[in-house]
Amino acid sequence: MMALRYLRARRQEGFISVIAIFSFLGIGLGVATLIIVMSVMNGFRAELLDRILGLNGHYEVRAPAEETLTDYPRLITRLSAIPEVVRVTPIVEGQVMASGKEASGALVRGITPEDIAALTVISEGLIEGSLETFGENESVVLGYRLARTLGVGAGDKVKLISAAGTPTAFGTMPRVKTYDVAALFDTGMYEYDSGYVYMSLAAAQNYFRTGEGVTALEIFAEDPEQALRIRSAVIQAIDVRAFVYDWQQSRASFFNALQVERNVMFLILTLIILVAAFNIISSMIMLVKDKGRSIAILRTMGATRGMIMRVFFISGASVGVVGTLFGFLLGLGFCANIDRIKELIEGLTGAELFSAEIYFLSHLPAKVDPSEVTVVVIMALVLSLLATLYPSWRAARLDPVEALRYE
Repeated sequence: MMALRYLRARRQEGFISVIAIFSFLGIGLGVATLIIVMSVMNGFRAELLDRILGLNGHYEVRAPAEETLTDYPRLITRLSAIPEVVRVTPIVEGQVMASGKEASGALVRGITPEDIAALTVISEGLIEGSLETFGENESVVLGYRLARTLGVGAGDKVKLISAAGTPTAFGTMPRVKTYDVAALFDTGMYEYDSGYVYMSLAAAQNYFRTGEGVTALEIFAEDPEQALRIRSAVIQAIDVRAFVYDWQQSRASFFNALQVERNVMFLILTLIILVAAFNIISSMIMLVKDKGRSIAILRTMGATRGMIMRVFFISGASVGVVGTLFGFLLGLGFCANIDRIKELIEGLTGAELFSAEIYFLSHLPAKVDPSEVTVVVIMALVLSLLATLYPSWRAARLDPVEALRYE
C-alpha cells in the first residue's frame, strides 16, 4: 500500500511521477519493439524459406556447364532410396528473352506435369488459367508479374528467344518459338513471379536441345533441417560427374545476412529497455531523496531497514512489471494485426511501406516465437528489478537523525 502510494506523487512531487511514467512507457515500448522486430524477422525468414524451398529442392544435383545428366532415371531411383527423400524432380533450365507486347528476360524451367502439380506454391497459387494443358508441348505457365510486364494473360501467346542459337548456312540464328500461356501463378515472391517460365520437361528438352538429358535434379526431403543431415548419403548416391549443392550453400549469403541482421537488431533494441531501466533508477533515487523525512519517521516508529527496502523495491519493480506486461500485450497485438496496420498507414500517407521489388515478399509476415518472447520478457523484468536495488538500498541505509536534522 505504501509503495503504490509513493508512486502517486503529490502535486509538488509531480516531476517524479512524470519520470516514472516515462520509465513505464520506455520499458513497454522497448519490450513491444523487440517482440515486433524479432517476430517480423522470424516471419520474413520463414516465408522466404518456405517459398524458396517450395520451388527449389533442398538439394540440387547439377550437370557441369555445357553437359547434361543423361542417365537421370537411374540417379532418381538411387536418390529416392534414401529414407528421408520425399521426391526427386528432373529439370531443364535455360535463360531466354520472353516477348509479348513487351519483352523481358526470364528463366525457363522444364518440369513434368506431375512434378509441377506437387509444387503447391505453383499449383495452389494459380490466379488465371489452369494446368490442364501444361503437358502439351506448346503451353507454358508464367509468373503473373512477368505476364504483366509482357502484357499477356492466360490464353495469349508468348515468344521465347534463346541466345543458344541454331546453326544454319547463314550462321548461328537465335532459337525462337511461340507458346500458349496456359496459366499465371502468384507465389508471393517478386523474384519468381517476375522471372520464371515453366514448360513441360519434353518441351524444354526439345527447345534447349538437351536430347534425353536434363540439366539438374532437385531433391526434396521432409524438412530443410533434416535435409542437411543426409548430405553424405546424397553424395554417395551420385556416381556421375556433377555438382551437389544444399539449400544453405545455394542461399548461404542471403540467410547468413538475415541471421546477422537479426542478432544486431536484438542487441540494438535491447538498449531501449536498458535506457528505460536507468530511468527507473533516476526516478527512484529522486523519490528516495524526496521521501527522506517520511523514511526517517517510519524508522523512528520501528520500521526495519528491510521493510523500507521492500517498500521502495515494490515501487520500482511495479513500474517495470506493469511496463513489461504492457509491452508484451502491445507487441503481440501489433504482430497479430501487422498487415492491417501497414495498410492503414499506407492509406493515410499514400506511400508504399513494403515494396515487393525490394523485400521479395508481397505482404509483411510476422511469426511469434514463444521462446524469444519469453527471453525478452524475462530480460525486461530482470533489468527492471536490478534497477530498483540500488535506490532501495539507499533508502534502507538512510540515517533518521541526519534526515530529520535539516527538516
